[in-house]
Amino acid sequence: MVSINSNELIALIASFMWPLTRILGFIAIAPPIGNNGVPVQVKLTLGVFLALIVAPTIPPLSHVDLISIAGIAVLMQQLIIGLAMGFVVRVMFAGVEMAGEVIGLTMGLGFATFFDPQTRGRSSAISQFLVIIATLVFLSLNIHLAMFEALINSFKSIPISTSLHMGFSVQRLAIWGEEIFKVGMLISMPIVAALLITNIALGILTRAAPQLNLFGIGFPITIAVGFLMLSLILPYLLLPLENIFQHSLDAINNLGSPLPLSPTKQP
Repeated sequence: MVSINSNELIALIASFMWPLTRILGFIAIAPPIGNNGVPVQVKLTLGVFLALIVAPTIPPLSHVDLISIAGIAVLMQQLIIGLAMGFVVRVMFAGVEMAGEVIGLTMGLGFATFFDPQTRGRSSAISQFLVIIATLVFLSLNIHLAMFEALINSFKSIPISTSLHMGFSVQRLAIWGEEIFKVGMLISMPIVAALLITNIALGILTRAAPQLNLFGIGFPITIAVGFLMLSLILPYLLLPLENIFQHSLDAINNLGSPLPLSPTKQP
């Protein structure tokens, strides 16, 4: 007969709860599984199954009670690490949303806004369209599987410990926020450049023929040019999106390593 005392039972529960907390923190914010439209039961079930896989591979923490101050601190630490990893992926989709916002405002569709089920807020039509395209590319390239693989490997690069140190580079995570603007400008730049040339041509045209109604012909032309350029660049979005998602996976894998020191200039 197998007998388990209370201390062993608490240790088993703790060894399961700590990886579960990090995994649930990641699932709660990382798209597309972090979408508010995904049922909570699905997220919780996925997190439990992943934790059951990871928990036997993690060395137990000795002399740490789950309901003690140290145990609660470890839980909070794992939650923050999971949220930080999910934030890395979320930034990439936020950059795609920013590209859609810039394109929509430039082509005159800034007023065409809809309810975004992912953020539960306002989002432009072009932004939602690009996010759907990015999500389809994300799933078709199996980036979601690589994402969960990076999450499981993080238990080796950022092990569970009682140290007050978070285990990842906060500076690297803060600098990662600039990727929103990089991705947004990378995707929207061709269309914005084409619309800029269109606006310059309209300005020259109205200068040469002042009787033309700029507001009457300007909006239809810019909207048509915007949709035309959007249709032209769609076949070429696969490689940039693949590089963007791969960059996010590399960032998750390198989150546990500090930033390299910049070389000092010699006098």
